[in-house]
Amino acid sequence: MYWIGFDIGSSSIKVALIKASNGAVKDIIQEPKKEMPIDSAHIGWGEQNPELWWKYACLATQQLISKNSIDKNSIKGIGISYQMHGLVVVDESLEVLRPSIIWCDSRAVDIGEQLFQSSGEQKCVSHLLNSPGNFTLSKLKWVKDNEPELYNKIYKFMLPGDFLAMKLTGSCVTTPSGLSEGIMWDFKENKVANWLLEDAGIDPSLVPEIRPSFSEQGRVSKKGGEESGLPEGIPVMYRAGDQPNNALALNVMEPGQIAATGGTSGVVYAISGQKKTQEHTRINSFAHVNHTNDKIRIGKLLCINGTGIQYNWVRSEISSGLSYDTMNQQADSVPIGSDGLHILPFGNGAERMLNNINKGSRILNVNFNVHKAPHIYRAALEGIAFSFVYGMEILKNDGVDISSIKAGNDNLFRAGIFSKTIATLSNSKIDIVETTGAVGAARAAACAFGDFASIGEATASDKIEQTYTPNASTEAYQEAYQAWKNNLNEYIEN
Repeated sequence: MYWIGFDIGSSSIKVALIKASNGAVKDIIQEPKKEMPIDSAHIGWGEQNPELWWKYACLATQQLISKNSIDKNSIKGIGISYQMHGLVVVDESLEVLRPSIIWCDSRAVDIGEQLFQSSGEQKCVSHLLNSPGNFTLSKLKWVKDNEPELYNKIYKFMLPGDFLAMKLTGSCVTTPSGLSEGIMWDFKENKVANWLLEDAGIDPSLVPEIRPSFSEQGRVSKKGGEESGLPEGIPVMYRAGDQPNNALALNVMEPGQIAATGGTSGVVYAISGQKKTQEHTRINSFAHVNHTNDKIRIGKLLCINGTGIQYNWVRSEISSGLSYDTMNQQADSVPIGSDGLHILPFGNGAERMLNNINKGSRILNVNFNVHKAPHIYRAALEGIAFSFVYGMEILKNDGVDISSIKAGNDNLFRAGIFSKTIATLSNSKIDIVETTGAVGAARAAACAFGDFASIGEATASDKIEQTYTPNASTEAYQEAYQAWKNNLNEYIEN
C-alpha cells in the first residue's frame, strides 16, 4: 500500500509515492520537464493558470502509477504541499474566474499597507502577528477594487493547495495554517479575522470550510479520479504551504528547531512556542502545521532573496563555468574571512529582513595584489552564510531559542565553507537530509490517517547525508562576521 504526495511549485509539479509500511520513497515524478510559464502583464505582476497545475498533476500521477506498475487501488490517500500566498477564485460551478495571482506578484503592496494603517498597526500585530502585506487577502482586495464585476461572481477564494484539493474532491476546503499565510487568521481569537475581511470590504462567506491541516479534507470524486488516475473515494488527509511543509519533511516540529533552504533564495523557518512578535516588519509568523490554540507552534519565516542566485552569478560570470564542487575546493584554499574581501549578497530585489532595502549587491575591499578568483568564491559563500546568521539574530530577537538546524541537500549546504560558517556562528549543528516537499506531504497524510504515530516515525527511513558541527575555535569566524556586518550597517545607513 502507498500514499501519494503533491507539491505545487511555480516552476513544476512534483508527485511522490511512499510506502505505507515504513514511509520509504518509492518514486518521484516531476512535470513539466521545463519550467511552467509565469505571466507578467505588468512589471511586478506574476500570474499562472491554475488549470495548468491540475494538468501536470494529473500527468505526473498517471506516469507514477504506470512507471511503477502499481494498482491504483493500492494508494490509500493524498497529501498536498503548495506555493504559498497565491490567490485562486472560483464561481458556484467551481470554475476558475481568472489566473491565479501567485506569491511573487507585488501589485497589492500598497493595499496591504493601507489595511495595516486603517485596521490599526497594534491590532494587526497582536492578532495577526503580521501586517496584511502583499499576501492573499490584499490580493483579493485588489481583485475587488479593480475587477468588481468578476469579484461579484466569486463563490470561494482559495490558496493553490486548496484548488488542487477542490479538483480532486469537488469541495472547497482550507486550513488555519493556510489562512494564516494569507494573513486572515486571528491568533488571539483562534478563528478567521472577520474584522479584517470587513475592513477590506471582503464578504466572509467567501472563506472556504476550515479543516485542520492533519484531517480528512474530502475524498476523491468520480470526476477527480477519472482525470487524475487516482481511485475514487480515497481521502485528502493533509495540506500545507511549501515552507511549513518543508519543515515538516525535515521533522522540524518543535520550538527551537529550524528548517533552512538555500536555493535561488534562502529561507530560515524557525518554530516558536509564543504567539507574539516584535519583528513583524522583517519576518512573517504563520501557524505551523501542528499549531493549536492549546499547543502553540508558530513558524517564523525569514527570507533572503540573494543567496543561490548570487553564487550562480559568480559561477557563470567570474569562474568561466567551473563546477560548484571545483569552486568550493578552490575556496577552501583561502583563509576564513577571505583576506578582507567581503560580498553583500543582496542583489535580487528588495530584502524584507533589511526593511525592504533594494540597493543591489556589493563586492568590497578588493586588493588587486592579494585577491584572486578563489577569494571571490569564498567571500560569496561567506557572505551568504553571514546573511543567514544575521537573519537568525533577528529570529532570536523575536523569541526563538535555536536548538537545531536541518536543511535539504542543495548546492549551498553541500559547500562545507557555507555550512561550517553557519554552524560555528550559530553554535548549532546542521544536519543535511535528502527529502522533498512531495515526500513530506505524502508522509504527513499517512501520519494523519494513523499509519505512523508521529512525523518522526514517518521520516525514520530518511538518512542524514552529512552533519556539520560548530568549530571549536570561533575567533576567526567572529572577526570575519563582525567586519562583514560593519560593511552591512554602512550599506543600510547609506
